[in-house]
Amino acid sequence: MERYPDIEIYLARVEPDALNAWLGEALDAAPLKPAGKHRWRTQGRHDGAEIPVLLVEKAADGFASLWLDSAESPWPTDGDLARAAAARLGCEVRCSLGGWQPGDDPDRFLQVLPDGFEATIDWPDSGQ
Repeated sequence: MERYPDIEIYLARVEPDALNAWLGEALDAAPLKPAGKHRWRTQGRHDGAEIPVLLVEKAADGFASLWLDSAESPWPTDGDLARAAAARLGCEVRCSLGGWQPGDDPDRFLQVLPDGFEATIDWPDSGQ
């Protein structure tokens, strides 16, 4: 199975306690700490590998970006992380459809809802 070098998802709602609890369980990560305006960082571990985690609040259209800068996380792809986050955090999650290639439509995203419903949606960059 393909593993992405890093994975990123967009969360419709961030409840810090729930997010910290999930990251703590899944990645043995300490609670997120402020790292600049609207930015939060922590360091996780999985199978001995360090996994840097960055949360950016209001990254796009009110969604927060959660970025894991590692290929060694428990989730091989953005979609895997999106499904886990939607189920655990109970919020809508969006992510890219796959490894982006030149010529791909940059506005097409996977939408995952807490009940497991998935759809491909258009989500144009509002330029914020």
